[in-house]
Parts: sequence; C-alpha cells; structure tokens
Amino acid sequence: MKVKKSGGAGAGAAARTEEELGRKALIGPDDVLGLQRVTSDYLCTPEENVYKIDFTRFKIRDMESGTVLFEITKPAASEREHNDKKDIDPNAGRFVRYQFTPAFLRLRQVGATVEFTVGDKPINNFRMIERHYFRDQLLKSFDFEFGFCIPSSKNTCEHIYEFPQLSEDLIREMILHPYETQSDSFYFVDNKLVMHNKADYSYSGGP
Repeated sequence: MKVKKSGGAGAGAAARTEEELGRKALIGPDDVLGLQRVTSDYLCTPEENVYKIDFTRFKIRDMESGTVLFEITKPAASEREHNDKKDIDPNAGRFVRYQFTPAFLRLRQVGATVEFTVGDKPINNFRMIERHYFRDQLLKSFDFEFGFCIPSSKNTCEHIYEFPQLSEDLIREMILHPYETQSDSFYFVDNKLVMHNKADYSYSGGP
C-alpha cells in the first residue's frame, strides 16, 4: 500500500468560474485550482471515466490515535451492474454525505485509505485534487498523485490529510450549520478531468 502526503495546491492558479469550465472541451488541474467556491453541478459525466476507475473501499482514520472514523465498502462494478435497475440515477455513487462529531474539526492529521480497480487501459499520471469549502470560503485544497496504474488492477493507497488550524468562531459556525461544509474531488489522467465526486459534511454528531 502506498502512503502519500498532500502536495501544495492552488498557488498561482487564475480564478475560474464553474460557468467558464462548463464551456471547455477539456478541463485540467489548473482550471479547478482556480475555482473560488464549491461547484453546483458535476464538471464531467460518468461516461468520461473511460478508464473504468471504480472506488470500492474507503476508510478514514485519525493518524494520532489510529481510531477508524469512517469506513465503507461497496460491491465491485460487475456485481452492481447485475443488480442495478434500468432507471438508476447516473450520478449514484458520485456523492457522499459524512456525519462526524465536533471533535473531528480539531484533528491535525487524518489518513484516508482508498481501494480502487481500473479497467483494461493503463493509467498514467493519475491525480486527485480535492477542495473543501465552508459556504464560499476555501478551507483547504489537497493535491495527491496516484502515479501509474497497470490495466485490470486493484490498487490501495493511503492519503495523508494535514488539516489547517481553524478559528474557534469558524469551528462553531461549521458545527451549527451541518452540510454547509462541502467538497469537490476532481480526478485527472494525463491532466484531463475524467471523474468528479462531491461530498458534504456535518460535525454536529448526529443526522
């Protein structure tokens, strides 16, 4: 299993709007690094994932204590296709809602283990940029390199998230307003956007 720390992201990128990117034929890393707020829609379609990248397991743990904070495993794509109905939402699986306790906002370092499979094409320069916002304020931009993935492989990688220190006022607002903290996860192969997932977060300790 590979363990990777986030690189710097966002410095020097020209400001971009979601509307601008929606008119582009090809969206690259610098484009999403220029976004000033969370997107309202997806910037690519599921069909653009021509490499058949499929995330099958995800685990979040506190690096200091080792405590597992969240874990989910889903069936392989072939099993899901067998069980899926024809009228299923094409964006199903692209959005996750997280529910954490207030203590999560005081963690300094979190490890996120992802397990994923790829189709019959080799993947070069697989990269993820993940941007977290509270309302229209960018909290942190993370940038991870997965590297090369061989065809028809299962891969596991742990990304280390180093969280910024938040003010007490901001922490209080984030707790009082669940799901107004949101993130965009953009996945690139050879600097072309091929996947876009979204999430929102509650830190109130309940649904």
